[in-house]
Amino acid sequence: MITPGTNSFGDFHLPLGTWVAAIVDWITTYLSGFFDVVRYVFTWMDAWMEYFLATPPFWVVVAILVVLAFVAKGWKLALGAAVGLLFIVSVGQWTNAMDTLALVIVAAGLAVVFSIPLGIWAARSDAASRVIRPVLDFMQTTPAFVYLIPALLLFRVGVVPGIVATIVFAMAPGVRLTELGIRGVPSEVVEAGAAFGSSPWRILRQIQLPLAKASIMAGINQVIMLSLSMVVIAGMVGAGGLGEQIVASLNRIDVGLGAEAGLSVVVLAILLDRLTAALGGDSGRASRLFGRRKRATATPNAASATATPNAASATATPSAATAQTAATTEAVTDRPTVDA
Repeated sequence: MITPGTNSFGDFHLPLGTWVAAIVDWITTYLSGFFDVVRYVFTWMDAWMEYFLATPPFWVVVAILVVLAFVAKGWKLALGAAVGLLFIVSVGQWTNAMDTLALVIVAAGLAVVFSIPLGIWAARSDAASRVIRPVLDFMQTTPAFVYLIPALLLFRVGVVPGIVATIVFAMAPGVRLTELGIRGVPSEVVEAGAAFGSSPWRILRQIQLPLAKASIMAGINQVIMLSLSMVVIAGMVGAGGLGEQIVASLNRIDVGLGAEAGLSVVVLAILLDRLTAALGGDSGRASRLFGRRKRATATPNAASATATPNAASATATPSAATAQTAATTEAVTDRPTVDA
């Protein structure tokens, strides 16, 4: 019988923790220069994003986001974006919200840059798909706090461990939905493109990616949402922003501060979700404007194509009339004459 606190192998204990610690020690000893470069690049990207979002007056950033929402979806989303952003300003969380938005943009952007090529590779190679899927399962099921232990050892306290943990945690749906979208393209369409002599790169760029756009944008949407869900964990390792405020509210049991920071995260999540959904769908204002521009470009060709048959018929009309007149004249000439 196994009692609590014991194992079924007696005194045997698999030294997994010792092995992992030895690997991390070797990495920190011999690859510290590489991780210092990565830390510098990520810190630089986050600092510049924070500079562009937090340095201008709040009304400038609010106006830009409202205009973007109007172009993407219409006046309803623009009005909701204005109300939500002004709410963040009114509760005094604007600077923290911009720090969080900068972290999410950097982490989600890097996750998208890594996930879409991996999804394309998995869609075009069954062997790659068989290798990538178990890795994605491991990334999605491993608790997010586990990522922070090696991240803290490799990148030290700050915003970089939060970015790294967010990338690892959030990129899985981007890979899966990109692969799903490309594999869902009808094979007849791909075969038709190959029959007309298109290269594999051209088939991917002009056939598969446009037809898989909805699935890919859904993956990007999920990457952004998962990145926002890591805000609190990133705040625990010194990333700052709204996550740090939520952690502080937990430590002090400050319900008011937790409500302000938490609702600010909700506003950012809803805004980013609606924007990515509008840009990825076919019903948004941006899609309608783009489709209208394409139709306007195609109209002259259609008009000239439509005018060609009319011109041909107009050219053929005199000949038909001439032939009919000649036949009538010949008939009248050949008619016998009757004497009075």
